[in-house]
Amino acid sequence: MNQKLAATGHAVRNFSVLLSPTPRGARLARLFATEQLRTWGLPLDPAQLVVAELANNAVTHGRVPGRNVRLLLYVVGGTLRIEVTDTLGDRLPDLHAPEPDAETGRGLALVTALADRWGVIPGPPPRKTVWAELALPAPQSPEHNSPRSGRTCAPQALPTGEKAPHQTPPLPPAGRTHPRE
Repeated sequence: MNQKLAATGHAVRNFSVLLSPTPRGARLARLFATEQLRTWGLPLDPAQLVVAELANNAVTHGRVPGRNVRLLLYVVGGTLRIEVTDTLGDRLPDLHAPEPDAETGRGLALVTALADRWGVIPGPPPRKTVWAELALPAPQSPEHNSPRSGRTCAPQALPTGEKAPHQTPPLPPAGRTHPRE
């Protein structure tokens, strides 16, 4: 749902989805976020990595069978906020240095490195929300009347002695036959 803030003139964009607290739900969170960021025309990295880590943490450490995990993305001004809510509010994230040979435990360190800031909002019971904010690059304004030098496309010239490739006619609409048949 897209909304406008009248006072500031900035667009507020948001996306929310409930997912199962399973590895598949974490994967879907990343895929949905990636597609939504594409739709909004926003850069995918590092946001998709942050979503992947927060969603994976929620389904690994905040899983309660039968209770969903919620992914919320929203943009206000130049900030993308990512929120993942799970239903195990008594287990708060703990940023710690894992053992060098540990196979897990680096997710929040990655979120810390990629996000501008992150935190936890407790409640309402039994929930908690882990959030991260990313500053978005300033939009580039297209310069319609600026002079450009050089060609934008080189003409295609076939090497001598070669024929132009044959182009197949388009397929007819479904349920109809081609008029030549």
